[in-house]
Amino acid sequence: MAGGSLAPTGVAKERADQYQGKVTVYVIVSCLVAAVGGSLFGYDIGISGGVTSMDGFLSKFFPTVYTQKKHAHENNYCKYNNQGLAAFTSSLYLAGLVSSLVASPITRKYGRRGSIICGGLSFIIGATLDASAVNLAMLILGRIMLGFGIGFGNQAVPLYLSEMAPTHLRGGLNMMFQLATTLGIFTANMINYGTERIHPWGWRVSLGLAAAPAILMAVGGILLPETPNSLIERGSMEKGKKVLEKIRGTTNIHAELQDIVDASELANSIKHPFRNILEKRNRPELTMAIFMPTFQILTGINSILFYAPVLFQTMGFGGRASLYSSAVTGAVLASSTLISIATVDRWGRRALLIGGGILMIICQVIVAIILGLKFGSDKELTKGYSTLVVVVICLFVAAFGVSWGPLGWTVPSEIFPLEIRSAGQSITVAVNLFFTFIIGQSFLSLLCAFKFGIFLFFAGWITIMTIFVYLFLPETNGVPIEEMVFLWKKHWFWKRVLPKDSESNGNAEAA
Repeated sequence: MAGGSLAPTGVAKERADQYQGKVTVYVIVSCLVAAVGGSLFGYDIGISGGVTSMDGFLSKFFPTVYTQKKHAHENNYCKYNNQGLAAFTSSLYLAGLVSSLVASPITRKYGRRGSIICGGLSFIIGATLDASAVNLAMLILGRIMLGFGIGFGNQAVPLYLSEMAPTHLRGGLNMMFQLATTLGIFTANMINYGTERIHPWGWRVSLGLAAAPAILMAVGGILLPETPNSLIERGSMEKGKKVLEKIRGTTNIHAELQDIVDASELANSIKHPFRNILEKRNRPELTMAIFMPTFQILTGINSILFYAPVLFQTMGFGGRASLYSSAVTGAVLASSTLISIATVDRWGRRALLIGGGILMIICQVIVAIILGLKFGSDKELTKGYSTLVVVVICLFVAAFGVSWGPLGWTVPSEIFPLEIRSAGQSITVAVNLFFTFIIGQSFLSLLCAFKFGIFLFFAGWITIMTIFVYLFLPETNGVPIEEMVFLWKKHWFWKRVLPKDSESNGNAEAA
């Protein structure tokens, strides 16, 4: 197809109604194996909070916090306020931020599988270092290697899933990443519940078992096929065509293949995707790449999942009771993600994001009211109110699991045209990890300063992001990835921002 006839994304016309194919065992297995990468992210989220509440871990690496926990009762909200302890959790995400940017050119040049394999190997090294750590420097180095693995995995896996999945089931299959994340969190919580009894080195078992999903990810990356989009973009036309035929279960793939080829032609003409994504014609995608992951973290979910045992102990739960309560929230998160998988391609993205946002606001406000009225700096909640807090937090987690949890990854991964896809996903991952780092590093201090007001702080952000979705995010359900540009052109706001067709075609010809 001649360059002058291309639309800004390389796709000249809408062909979605011509797409053929069915859900094959081949694509399901590929997506399941790739989604294991999400379990790495989830396992670390779940394991960190449990480990940082274990006496054996605190006495070895953070004796000051251990002393505060055992003897200081003047302010329940500030027991765990220690920047070193926060750095143990957050250092991983800072490393992940850097590695996600490095992973972008690797993912584009060498394929999605290469980054998946790199992520698995890096995570294995990190888990080994943390499990055998004898000092804080070794412990932090292990966390940094885990962060490199997270950066590569979060960069490549959502792209892989979006490109392998058929259009009409892309939302559900893409959410395999989030499902694996939630199962990783639940598994970590259950492991912490068991290893807490192993004194004083149970924390080593918890940290070391992170190598298990990493091995599955690395081996799976070796055995998985590359996506047809990546193969065609890198010049392997025939191989990409054969893979597309295999994963769609039909030889009638002309429409989808042509969309991929069109997009690939323009993608290969773009030498600087990070510079290209800043152009006016990519303004909607760039906006979503920044705001969707930002809002996902500002729900406050990571604070609850990172520090669930710490948070519950702050509220007066005993050590084992706090681990049990965090395990319950992990189970709720995994279960609610299944609901999202079953409904996302039926109800659409917007309905789940807006509905989930409203429920999360209500839950955050209720928890703030309970803690504000019934829980002070030097007293604990009664058993009845403690149970109510756990129930409301579980509702909050369920609302997140149905909406912003999976869709915070799914929506950005499916909106980028091929020529900026790796760059766009890198920005999404980097922004996510940046705010994860900020919240991870600051939450214990914010909890000490804001007390119950921390829940109102997050409720305010959820209000803003729910309004943002209502106004600026069009429904992406059922729209092929390569034809997403037509969706922005029909949106009430973005059609005013995007350049006119004549200007766009002129840019395409110049490119």
